[in-house]
Amino acid sequence: VQLQASGGGLAQPGGSLRLSCAASGSGFTITMMGWYRQAPGKQRTLVAVLTSGGMINYADSVKGRFTISRGNAKNMLFLQMNSLKPEDTAVYYCNAGAVLDGDPDLRAYWGQGTQVTVSS
Repeated sequence: VQLQASGGGLAQPGGSLRLSCAASGSGFTITMMGWYRQAPGKQRTLVAVLTSGGMINYADSVKGRFTISRGNAKNMLFLQMNSLKPEDTAVYYCNAGAVLDGDPDLRAYWGQGTQVTVSS
């Protein structure tokens, strides 16, 4: 399972950005996808997660501002970020939980990260 994230960049406070993540490969089933972020000197934390059953969880700090969604092609994941704040500045990572064909274990996969900077 390979994950490719894109869409980061520089935004002003109050602005918007949209992150995308494309999952590729074969022989697997994705059970959940999500976004995490890591600010300098801090641990990586959950931003939002979406399960294959449609359950969604957001970090309290982004509720009402960020929206996670899957594309019509289920290998795509998006994060619409509105009303951005300087404290949203971080490297954002795409994450997927997947089961490989013939392997019962759920495994975690990570994309390479995309930088989001919110500054005036």
